[in-house]
Amino acid sequence: MGVLDRLFKRKKKGEEEEIEKTSEKEREITDLEKLCSDSPETFEALKDTMFLDPRKIDTSFEDAISKAKELEKAKDNLRAAVWYRIAGGLAIYEGNVSRVKECFDKYAKLTGTNLKILEIPEEAVKKAHEYYEKYLKDKEGS
Repeated sequence: MGVLDRLFKRKKKGEEEEIEKTSEKEREITDLEKLCSDSPETFEALKDTMFLDPRKIDTSFEDAISKAKELEKAKDNLRAAVWYRIAGGLAIYEGNVSRVKECFDKYAKLTGTNLKILEIPEEAVKKAHEYYEKYLKDKEGS
């Protein structure tokens, strides 16, 4: 019974507060969070949809969208959704708002999810480009 007691032992309030404080201190604010500090909605829209360094992706937008359409015709909705999401991330990098809407709209329909980026695509693409201009150029020099 000693082992079970230790496993299920309740922590004291002081211990819980210490754990919470240390986890908050350890979490760093990302560059994207800093850039979107004035607009938390934009950060929420971008955090799951944009690529931080899209130059590392070997697929072009055209290839990704054609694969997505192929898979959608073949009724492979899950894989099609993944390719639409990739195409949407690449469209954000290109700065093409209409393509961003198109790709993430298809993704949302296939998966049944509600994406924040579909509510504010212009603002999200603008902030993403600010991020790319500031942080990707810094990485090129290093």
